[in-house]
Amino acid sequence: MRRHRPAQGLTLLLPVVLWIFCHVSGVHGALPTTQKCDEALASPLPHTAFTSSSVFSSGYAPGYAKLNRRGGAGGWSPLDSDHYQWLQVDLGSRKQVSAIATQGRYSSSDWTTQYRLLYSDTGRNWKPYHQDGNIWAFSGNSNSESAVRHELQQGIVARFLRLIPLDWSEEGRIGLRIEVYGCSYWADIINFDGQGVISYRFKVKKMKIIKDVIALRFKTSESEGVILHGEGQQGDYITLELRKAKLLLQINLGSNQYGSILGHTSVTTGSLLDDNHWHSVVIERYRRNVNFTLDRHTQHFRTNGEFDHLDLDYELSFGGMPYSGKPVGGGRKNFKGCMESINYNGDNITDLARRKKLDTSSFRNLSFTCAETHTFPVFFNATSFLQLPGRANHNTVSVGFQFRTWNPHGLLLFSNLDDGTLEISLEDGKVEVHINVTKAAKNYRVDLSSGSGLNDGQWHAIRLVAKENFAMLTIDGEEVSAVRSVSPLSITTGGTYHLGGYFLQTLFPPTQRSFQGCMQAVLVDDQPADLHAVEKGTVGAFENVSLDMCAIIDRCMPNHCEHGGRCKQTWDSFSCTCDGTGYTGATCHTSIYEPSCEAYKHLGKSSDAYWIDPDGSGPLGPFKVNCNMTEDKVWTTVMNNLPPKTIVTGSSRNRRTVLQVNYSASMDQVTAITTSAEYCEQQIAYSCRMSRLLNTPDGTPYTWWVGRGNEKHFYWGGSGPGIQKCACGIDRNCTDPKYDCNCDADVKQWREDSGLLVYQEHLPVSQVVVGDTNRSGSEAKLTVGPLRCQGDNNYWNAASFTTPSSYLHFATFQGETSADISFYFKTSAAYGVFLENLGNTDFIRLELKSPKVVSFSFDVGNGPVELTVHSATSLNDDQWHRVMAERNVKESVLQLDQTYRMSRLAPAQGHTRLELFSQLYVGKPASLTCQDSAAGGQRGFLGCIRALRMNGITLDLEERAKVTPGVKPGCQGHCNSFGMYCRNGGKCVERYNGYLCDCTATAYDGPFCTRDVGGFFEAGTLVKYNFLPEAVAGASKDTKVLTHQLTPHEVNLTKEEVAFSFSTSSAPAVLMYVSSKTQDYLAVVLRQNGSLQVRYNLGGLREPFTIDVDQRNLANGQPHSINMSRHDRRITIQLDHYPAVSYNLPEASDTQFNLVKTLFLGKVYETGHIDPVIIERYNTPGFIGCLSRVEFNGIAPLKSALRTAVKSQATPTEKQPAAASPASYQGKLVESNCGASPLTIPPMSAATDPWHLDKTDAVFPFNEERVIPDGVNRDSAIIGGIIAVVIFTILCTLVFLIRYMFRHKGTYHTNEAKGSGESAAESADTAIIGTDNPETIDESKKEWFI
Repeated sequence: MRRHRPAQGLTLLLPVVLWIFCHVSGVHGALPTTQKCDEALASPLPHTAFTSSSVFSSGYAPGYAKLNRRGGAGGWSPLDSDHYQWLQVDLGSRKQVSAIATQGRYSSSDWTTQYRLLYSDTGRNWKPYHQDGNIWAFSGNSNSESAVRHELQQGIVARFLRLIPLDWSEEGRIGLRIEVYGCSYWADIINFDGQGVISYRFKVKKMKIIKDVIALRFKTSESEGVILHGEGQQGDYITLELRKAKLLLQINLGSNQYGSILGHTSVTTGSLLDDNHWHSVVIERYRRNVNFTLDRHTQHFRTNGEFDHLDLDYELSFGGMPYSGKPVGGGRKNFKGCMESINYNGDNITDLARRKKLDTSSFRNLSFTCAETHTFPVFFNATSFLQLPGRANHNTVSVGFQFRTWNPHGLLLFSNLDDGTLEISLEDGKVEVHINVTKAAKNYRVDLSSGSGLNDGQWHAIRLVAKENFAMLTIDGEEVSAVRSVSPLSITTGGTYHLGGYFLQTLFPPTQRSFQGCMQAVLVDDQPADLHAVEKGTVGAFENVSLDMCAIIDRCMPNHCEHGGRCKQTWDSFSCTCDGTGYTGATCHTSIYEPSCEAYKHLGKSSDAYWIDPDGSGPLGPFKVNCNMTEDKVWTTVMNNLPPKTIVTGSSRNRRTVLQVNYSASMDQVTAITTSAEYCEQQIAYSCRMSRLLNTPDGTPYTWWVGRGNEKHFYWGGSGPGIQKCACGIDRNCTDPKYDCNCDADVKQWREDSGLLVYQEHLPVSQVVVGDTNRSGSEAKLTVGPLRCQGDNNYWNAASFTTPSSYLHFATFQGETSADISFYFKTSAAYGVFLENLGNTDFIRLELKSPKVVSFSFDVGNGPVELTVHSATSLNDDQWHRVMAERNVKESVLQLDQTYRMSRLAPAQGHTRLELFSQLYVGKPASLTCQDSAAGGQRGFLGCIRALRMNGITLDLEERAKVTPGVKPGCQGHCNSFGMYCRNGGKCVERYNGYLCDCTATAYDGPFCTRDVGGFFEAGTLVKYNFLPEAVAGASKDTKVLTHQLTPHEVNLTKEEVAFSFSTSSAPAVLMYVSSKTQDYLAVVLRQNGSLQVRYNLGGLREPFTIDVDQRNLANGQPHSINMSRHDRRITIQLDHYPAVSYNLPEASDTQFNLVKTLFLGKVYETGHIDPVIIERYNTPGFIGCLSRVEFNGIAPLKSALRTAVKSQATPTEKQPAAASPASYQGKLVESNCGASPLTIPPMSAATDPWHLDKTDAVFPFNEERVIPDGVNRDSAIIGGIIAVVIFTILCTLVFLIRYMFRHKGTYHTNEAKGSGESAAESADTAIIGTDNPETIDESKKEWFI
């Protein structure tokens, strides 16, 4: 042990709401609170107060073992220096002990280097001092003179203390002088006999209690019993009881008769409380907030239900159920044992009982002293045994004992019979009895088995009787457990019984050799074993056992398994089962899910439903959300259970209808999303007919909504806080200008007020309260959409450290028994400290030790521990790397980039609490001084740290960096780490918070440029891309990018790169055709038989150079892909997944594609020279099917045409000339994902295209029954439509008549394009073909008839 810890007082981590409890006195009985408890208790005692196991000689008597005294031989030394020696002090009465100090024997080579401390009230039934979940071993002395003092973390109350030397001087023997520090202790004690109950009567008949403070101490050897109980006629109650040696608190502040409010709350704490030692209980309640403390371990919880007061009638009873009370769960046993310092809301119950101010009539004999039990426990470890004598040569075996253990296996009892063996063992939690007898060369065997799960730490009783032809085994005295055997059997006892272990050789060795646990109430031959005589050495024998003590430890209490992990234990250790919790690690501390949709995107995930855990290892559990990864944003969607257009009727201002909006996550979980999001929104819509929304005479709205924190909000969607208006009131376009909402006009036609709520501190909507639907004809429909949030500020919260001395500091890190740290870093420096926090000797540090090594080091009092991970590549590459470190009572773990991992188990014995007190330093070591820097010591970190999270809390690096010299908020350069996720030529674009993939110049879309962009072609549809369009002012950014893909010196090509996918069921067809202003061209066609052909004509040849790529029929409705490249004469073509094949242009062929003009997809409409074979064989009726991810020399013509069409539809009033974009199309072209999904049916129209989303049929969460704004209903709309058709028919007839009458008086205009007249050699027909869209008539060329 490396250091001595200061004593810790009882610390209650109360919520602020429980501050009032600080003023309640008397909670801990007579424990001193103001004066320092540090008096010397041993020095004033007489010699007779000191006793020991043995004495070396009279000068070494225990009475001389007082600190700094030199009497006698200068201290105590035993006769033998072994592990069975002890020194005991009787303090005369119970004292509060706070510290202990030891010295060696004066001026000698005798001292004790390690010891244990036991304590007791009676000098019997000793309890070992526990610390950090273990039986503590104190470090002693290294010489004979210096005193070593230890403050007790857990202060104890006892009369007797016993020190057990564990190790001593190698040069001498055991030597001890001691001092005990503390103060006096006094408390009223009441002995409960299992019959009597103390009734504390209230001053009034019915009590309506808003706060309670109940405190008491108890000790018992019983595992069941009611400690206190109170109840009321309305169903309220509070009960504290022992159940299976655990403490159970049940409380109900009220339920209603309909069952919609259930107030019952049950909380369990502690275990092994039947050890006949004192345990302290404090219950503090304020409204629904409760602190439940047992032996300084506090559980905080809120009671179920909605009520705040505990309504009790008449009385509160201590020690059992009141005789007049209703049997709440009948059959409960009364408490049997002792209680002291009972306090209820400031009243000292034990003092009132002593002064006979309370009803104690149910006691036969009320005693104010604690009646001690006569049990004598024995504690076994893996090398122990206890040998007891019994009757020899007897024909009956009759043994019994009680045991408790955590181990499923162990030897309980073994005896060598005169002619065989007897074994009682524990196997898989069951008691097994094996009797082997050999008679006249014949073996007889009897096996009995009973019980299950007996390794639960509880006391269990075993009784075995075996005699001639009969054996019976009974567990816990229950008849149902009795197992009998009537097999042939003849027994002659051997006279010796071994309990807890047997290590000698025998003919029939036992199946188990040892036992770890406790035994008591041992019966041999129906007689109680005299264990006092065994202790004195006059009877039997033992080895490595602890007598009069049961040192069993429940390693699952407190439960170190977090987040609902299930704790399992053996005698030496515990383990956690984390299945189904969403967490992992030795203590289920670390979440297996990412904190947000933003984090999933940057792992390369696409849109889907994901589990997220916003606070990591914090108290919030994981929950499922929908993540929508768009090109530049990440949206998180949380659904609710309110159906769209929920009808609301019958509500008034006096009796409003409350619509509860429940989400797929708890309110705390949803709040975690909105708190870290960059932006949130939630659609809300109120459709009304004679139902007012906000407008009321007194200013209080008829309808409002409740958001986060149960706050009412009087604004509606499209408006903001403090503005009691709807969206139309903000835009000043409400139906009635006198009102600020459409619904406030209070008309009989349907109206609607809808909009987005965007003030994220108020979101999400938890309730909507409607108050005006009770009048005749009044009706409303309410829609509350899902919560949608964008971004994650925590994920991108970063700081840049620009100098080695720059740092950020935060509050002390609180991670005593469980700590996790995670962050991202990037740097070009070779080393640097990420963070450090110091304590007295404890510390925690994460550091980049070298370009390839990350270190995690800490000290919790057992000496420094360091974990390092070594990366295969350098970490100072200015790319993001992720570090995760965890330390708990079981292990420590360091992980780098989810690839490199190192872990180390914690020591089985030792300190477990990390105690820090300095500030947390981020970016440099907390201990760095000027001298360290000058000497080249630890250096600060240079680079960026992002998303620093400690125990589930994200530290706001950016906010602190804004006011810290040498540190800048944010960090650039995300593309270095995440640019790899931009696929298919997409370019990574830096953003302050992250990055985005720019897919403009690719044939793909999506957040990572991985979604094919395709189109469905009908007969006659074509896409046209002009390589040299005329520049037009105001052309869009995308247009300019595409325009400059081929600069003027590139119009003569010596290489082409072509790629696309297609699917069709029709042939022949033109897939792609690239024309020029000369006779050069490139064509990719499907022939009549469905085979693929590539045609090149670059000049120099009489006929085009043709390549029949594949003779198979590719017009089979399945998707196919083609990748083709030409460099000079060499042409390489790859079809589908088949190997690429190379071809060479003939020597006579030219290698330059001159004056590239236009690219066509699906069909060719071109002026000038066109290959007649293309026109005659392949161009009619045109390609029918799907084309996708079309690329030609870095250009995406199909995507460009589709995007141009979308933009022109989005801004119909600002149509640009055709030359504004190089891409256009004719006919019907529908965007489709056909490149990803095969076509397996014949060609179809857009109406039946399976990839086409008809927006009229889409189902959206809002307003799918959107009402007509002007109030026209469905019937009137039909009648109006019929009238409109009749009028339209009459007008059309008049138009044709007028045109016929005046057909020679109008001016005739052609449909020729502007440039068609420039070429005299071109006919009028070819001019029409050259027009971008022959079906589009220019505004100046329309004929006006009316």
